[in-house]
Amino acid sequence: MHWEGSGFVFRNTAGRFVLLERFTALIFFLSEEESNDTKFTHQIPADLRVAFSFRPASAYKPSAHTMAPTTRAGANWAVDRAVSLLEVWALVAAFSGLVGAWRLLGVCRAARAGVKEFLGTLPRLLVCGGRAGSNGTALREMWGLDLATLRWEAMPALVCARYGHACCAVRGALVVLGGIAPGGGSNQGHAPTSRVEILSKGAGAFVELPPLSCGEIYGAAAIAVDEIDSALGQVLLLGSDDQDYMAVRLVDLATGVCTPKAALLHARSFFAAARLPDGCVACAGGLDMLSTAEVWGPPLQGAQDAAWIWRELPAMSVGRHGCRGCVLSDGRFAVIGGMTNSGHTSSCEVLSFGDDRDWEPLPPMHDSRSFFACAAVAGCIVVAGGSPYCRSAEVFDEELGRWLRLPCEFALAHGLVNMGSAIL
Repeated sequence: MHWEGSGFVFRNTAGRFVLLERFTALIFFLSEEESNDTKFTHQIPADLRVAFSFRPASAYKPSAHTMAPTTRAGANWAVDRAVSLLEVWALVAAFSGLVGAWRLLGVCRAARAGVKEFLGTLPRLLVCGGRAGSNGTALREMWGLDLATLRWEAMPALVCARYGHACCAVRGALVVLGGIAPGGGSNQGHAPTSRVEILSKGAGAFVELPPLSCGEIYGAAAIAVDEIDSALGQVLLLGSDDQDYMAVRLVDLATGVCTPKAALLHARSFFAAARLPDGCVACAGGLDMLSTAEVWGPPLQGAQDAAWIWRELPAMSVGRHGCRGCVLSDGRFAVIGGMTNSGHTSSCEVLSFGDDRDWEPLPPMHDSRSFFACAAVAGCIVVAGGSPYCRSAEVFDEELGRWLRLPCEFALAHGLVNMGSAIL
């Protein structure tokens, strides 16, 4: 965010600039006296104030030469006829991104109310199942990270305790597929499972769906399919850590039927995968510290309705296993953390899909981690937990280009690893 002329300029998720005209700048004039009353600032949790260095409204004002003198009557007239002060601040927060919005919480009362309205529209990072670090036990619990309060909240538990499972959001519901679960119904030992369950939008509990017709599976990645013809939705299951490492299956959630699709070019399990803005699917890393990457999409030449195929992408700078992937707001494919031949890593890299298709380094995370929760939201990447039994969470702000620690560690004393995660 920066000032230009008499208004201020924000970069939106498509990389374009949006100019909010002079009335937007007037909110700082109206808000300055509010910021002198520090009572509202004390209502913000101390850890948030420290983490994001809240500043008063005067710190955000333009310099004197950027706007002509304005009377309070003139300011009120402009704002009243343009939009409410709360709505303006909500708009400012939306264009400032997740971290920028958190910083605005301490400007003034109106800013705080507007920012909270924007943050209230954001989905939660859901983390389900996984293994407790203390004894490796499979868990049923699910937690949601509220991005407005930065607090983990207990959510409905899974029907089946599991780890190493695939997880994604489908039509506003959370779907969990396969994984490693207590075997034989006796709670003795663990084994791969074909069980599937769903938490529908507004429901208070998970319910089981028909099991996968392909049988037990774990270490796979799940990508929701954009379609409206099936009863409950469809999921693309990629790879696995069973015998069929290169398999790609289209799963109908209502029936559990798994239809084979074009196989991966490389055997993969516990790897990075994400759906790109154009609908293609990118994969990288996985089994045996792979550095290879590939993309599933229509052939470069041929009929528009031709079957999609896998094409090789440039290899990453280092092989990774247990890494996570997401798509940045500009469409680039980011691969985060994982295990390399040197151990757990904090390194990250990103692939562009333009004319210069190549990997570039992203700043490293504060903590090395693999098999962790990861999601992209509002111009940021949020990560949490992972091996070696990490409790911490952090966020990468695309505009700032750096990672920030979040004041919201997992409640589990020894952290959480190999869980499922999704934004919903």
